[in-house]
Amino acid sequence: MRIVVSEFISLDGVVQAPGGPDEDTEGGFANGGWTHPFFDPEVVGGAFDDATSKADALLFGRRTWQTMASAWPGRAGDPFADRMNALPKYVVSQTLGDDELTWNNTTRIAGDEAVAGIRKLREAAGGDLLVMGSPTLVRTLLSAGLVDELRLMVMPVLLGGGKTIFPDDGGLRTLKLASTVISGAGVHVCTYLPVAEG
Repeated sequence: MRIVVSEFISLDGVVQAPGGPDEDTEGGFANGGWTHPFFDPEVVGGAFDDATSKADALLFGRRTWQTMASAWPGRAGDPFADRMNALPKYVVSQTLGDDELTWNNTTRIAGDEAVAGIRKLREAAGGDLLVMGSPTLVRTLLSAGLVDELRLMVMPVLLGGGKTIFPDDGGLRTLKLASTVISGAGVHVCTYLPVAEG
């Protein structure tokens, strides 16, 4: 499987709480819902749609999974929601119990076995394993060299701080821009592929 990361991201690299004010206020983050003025159904919605239509499974960190699990099951009947609900889902968590995995088709990967478990998924047959949100998990995946495609929807806004997906370990990781599309609101949808070092 190919691991594809799809993120809404500010110009200063923040991915925290793109969807709403109460989505994730950790660290005092007060700008939740910052993507709304820049969202358009054609370019930004189209990129989101494209990523999910190519996905054979979804991969989440615990907090993002909990947010999604509380939102999508209640939207049955909408084609996009039906796809989200039907896809196999994996959540990396050390704390969630199996009885809490209420969103259908969810399998837990123990947090202390995350890299090894995800590496096994990546080596299995299948299409894209899509990661949305989940900044802590994405940092881990990037650090371990497990991201095959990085799709960033770069919004023209500065948020002044918040959660990021980028490792801060001093490692150099070169990417190649595979495609870019710009929306009327100035959102750059950029698809990057890792460049093999050496």
